[in-house]
Amino acid sequence: MDIRQKLQLLEDFNRQAEQGGGEEKIEKQHTSGKKTARERILQLLDPGTFNEIDKLVTHRNYDFGMEKKKILGDGVVAGYGKVNGKLVYVFAQDFTVFGGTLSRANADKIVKIQNLALKMGAPVIGLNDSGGARIQEGVESLAGYADIFYNNVMSSGVIPQISAILGPCAGGAVYSPALTDFIFMVKESSHMFVTGPDVIKAVTHEDVTKEELGGAMTHSAKSGVAHFVGKDEDQTLMMVRELLSFLPSNNLEDPPVKSTIDPSDREDPTLNEIVPADPNKPYDMKEIISRVIDNKHFLEVQPHYAPNIIVGFARFAGQPVGIVANQPAHLAGVLDINSSIKAARFVRFCDAFNLPLVTFVDVPGFLPGTGQEFGGIIKHGAKLLYAFSEATVPKVTLITRKAYGGAYDVMSSKHIGADVNLAYPTAEIAVMGPEGAINILYRDKLTDEEKATAVEEYRETFANPYKAAALGYIDEIINPKVTRSKIIAALEMTRNKRKTNPVRKHGNIPL
Repeated sequence: MDIRQKLQLLEDFNRQAEQGGGEEKIEKQHTSGKKTARERILQLLDPGTFNEIDKLVTHRNYDFGMEKKKILGDGVVAGYGKVNGKLVYVFAQDFTVFGGTLSRANADKIVKIQNLALKMGAPVIGLNDSGGARIQEGVESLAGYADIFYNNVMSSGVIPQISAILGPCAGGAVYSPALTDFIFMVKESSHMFVTGPDVIKAVTHEDVTKEELGGAMTHSAKSGVAHFVGKDEDQTLMMVRELLSFLPSNNLEDPPVKSTIDPSDREDPTLNEIVPADPNKPYDMKEIISRVIDNKHFLEVQPHYAPNIIVGFARFAGQPVGIVANQPAHLAGVLDINSSIKAARFVRFCDAFNLPLVTFVDVPGFLPGTGQEFGGIIKHGAKLLYAFSEATVPKVTLITRKAYGGAYDVMSSKHIGADVNLAYPTAEIAVMGPEGAINILYRDKLTDEEKATAVEEYRETFANPYKAAALGYIDEIINPKVTRSKIIAALEMTRNKRKTNPVRKHGNIPL
């Protein structure tokens, strides 16, 4: 066989691998509104940068007649390329090959990609579209899953790990995405659940559709499993690229700074009008955030889940930061179980990947009620407290209005390690609101008129930032219109912050 024949053979093998499950299966994938694994990778990565690994791998199973059904690549397309000019590793399950099911062979391909990503210090992106474990392989398939899970855990906090669910993801398959940093889903075409509708009906007699049980909106609004939702695959993959633009390649790198034409000293007089004079009137904290960050560009994380707290990525003077903010427009910005968990996980991600934390505070306290207490608000609220306390990245906090009780402590206060604490003149920093305080102090001993006077006196004495400033708990009370320049100055001042926590194997976060 001469070189031309050998090259022809290679070309044939490559063409076979690129065909996946064949034209008919590819057509079926397109008809259901989904792209193939290769199309997805090519759309995600910068043009011309994809290098495939293990293109010719086949399964090693001889049961149930599988030895007669071998397809090159075996249901996973894997390799490396670039996103925004930076190295990333990627694997995509190919639904056209055995329904994208996981075999021992294609699990090895994913494990190889994970190991390379960890060794080279680059993000890993998984594009999931799979019928789950390959039943014909039994425990070998399960072993493959466990190897992938183990690598997810070992990579956690070292390299960013991103999962996009672009089709079904059920049973054991859901735990790899759950261990990664961010999960993307597509409206109506992606589903995640541990047990499907049929099993649920058989065991608990509940009737539920696939969409209700594990669709994108269920996981983004009810369970909090998903972080981002796209209207279609194109938008979802573009969102993955956008997220990566804020992140470093690994935990030893700083996040990528971008040049901006938005002036650092830009003042915005409308900020003086946003916080209402009436402390019980709501306002939208996103109004403040969008006016102080670079170019109003805010990538919100989990926007549909626990909307009483806002988390997401933005830039100040080109530098990426993580933003955590109470949202007075929803449940008065109160902290509850879901918002504490949402914010705690985000804070820990930012700390792992060197993203400074900017916190906007307007919190009346923790949500009262038996539902919260029985649900464990004590331990769940402690997660956020733990996360902020543990974080060693630069921490800048701005109190816009209420900061009451334990919630004041939890929201990145000076006492748990914030570097710069700012407040608006409208800030109210106290143990509790004036009405509640007077009720406790005087226990029904006052007439309505006396009570109204006492409430007003308490408000003037305690519901302001000056007591905290006198004690050094607030570094500066600022004019709202200069918020942007003050935050940027604080971030520049803390840029070379060096802080290490006591040496330990790991802390024991309240879970």
